[in-house]
Amino acid sequence: MNNTWFNTISLRTRIFLAMLSLVIITSILVVIVTMRQYQLETQTFHRQRLIRTEKHLKIAIYNTLRSSTYPINSMNVPLIFRERSRIYHIAQEHSLPLNIYSLEGKLLLQSNVSITGTTTLDWIPQMILDTLPRSLNKRYLESIHKGDEEYLSSYTYINDIRGKPLAILHIPYLQDQKISYKQLNIFLERLILLYLLMFVLAVILAYLLSRYIAKSLQDISDKIHTTTFDKTNQQIPIQEVEIEIRPLVLAYNQMVVDLEKNALYLAKSERKAAWREMAKQVAHEIKNPLTPMRLMVQNFSRRFNPEDPKIYDKLNEYSSTMIQQIDTLTTIATAFSDFAKMPTQCLETLDINHELEMILKLYDSYNIELSLPKEHIYTSFDSNQFTRIITNLIKNALESVVDQSTAEIKVSLSKIDTNDIQISIQDNGIGIPKENQSRIFEPKFTSKSKGTGLGLAMVKQIIDSYDGDISFETSSENGTTFFIIFPQKL
Repeated sequence: MNNTWFNTISLRTRIFLAMLSLVIITSILVVIVTMRQYQLETQTFHRQRLIRTEKHLKIAIYNTLRSSTYPINSMNVPLIFRERSRIYHIAQEHSLPLNIYSLEGKLLLQSNVSITGTTTLDWIPQMILDTLPRSLNKRYLESIHKGDEEYLSSYTYINDIRGKPLAILHIPYLQDQKISYKQLNIFLERLILLYLLMFVLAVILAYLLSRYIAKSLQDISDKIHTTTFDKTNQQIPIQEVEIEIRPLVLAYNQMVVDLEKNALYLAKSERKAAWREMAKQVAHEIKNPLTPMRLMVQNFSRRFNPEDPKIYDKLNEYSSTMIQQIDTLTTIATAFSDFAKMPTQCLETLDINHELEMILKLYDSYNIELSLPKEHIYTSFDSNQFTRIITNLIKNALESVVDQSTAEIKVSLSKIDTNDIQISIQDNGIGIPKENQSRIFEPKFTSKSKGTGLGLAMVKQIIDSYDGDISFETSSENGTTFFIIFPQKL
């Protein structure tokens, strides 16, 4: 689900979110590492402080041993430090409690300075005795946690002048974390403020950077979206894009070059194929009238008799048939000639209302209903081409009805937008079969027994030249309605 959501967002948003996530994760890691490092430094500080205090205590203890009147040995250690309450003075001088144990681990002396939360043991645990180093200036450190407090205990040997162990010195030490935590909180507050500022700057930088990175890709995307097969496509200047995206731009530019070559080749091939098909169609259409003409000539030549009293009637019939077939050939030649060349526009300001009324007067014998708006609509159009469009569509509408005497044609004019004109021509014919609908505007396509199949193709060609559009709706029950839409130009 999350992957699906992530794949639907844009690349720029992904880069933006990735950079923000990186900043947030980095900030969290830095805070965690900082806190951990601060704790380790605090622990190191207390350990070093305890060791320094221990050294000072041992110096005071050695001074006490030197100044004692008792012989210096393990048995006299309690007497030496009880003399003149020296152990209490040492503990008060350093503000630390201290305990002295025998070499076997039994408690011998205890100062009157204590730390809340600690308990003085009568015997040192055997594990500590086993691991306590006998070397000079070596110690065993034990960390004890009670509630929120943390204590350190140092165990070390008290040696005589010759280095012989006399007793074991135990120093309990409270690690006062209040000051450390206070300093840590102050530091974290400053660090958080700093990272909030950095986060705001990172948001701005991530937005600008993601927009900068995505801009080149968006430019390429826009170019690809506008790339078409039927026009010249512009290449992207390679010097205007970043080095990382240049391979993609080079591939796009090469695609444009290949596309243009393929388009030229395809257009050339299509033109050849189209002219071949057109030539076949022209030959087929010309053969249709030539065949009866040939048969007529052969029949007339075989049966010609100058002495036949009806020779003039037969000659007139023969001439009429020949002229009719020649007119058919002329019509075919004109139709193909008109379609082969692009419409030559002779623009003039037309009153569309008036033009439709004049065209429909030619079809007074048919049931044609004309619907016009109250206000006249004017536009720049070639009057001959306009007449050709309307007459072709009306002729097709009439021919779509089996019995033209029952034909009901409706022609209407309207404005659908501020600058668009629509003309609709509706018939009550049999409709256009579904298999023919996709080919209705193709040249040389016709479903009639007569005709060149160029009428609707020519109509579409003319309308396209005016940046217009032609479409239709058809059904076997309601007939067919053609819609012509073209912009109003004055």
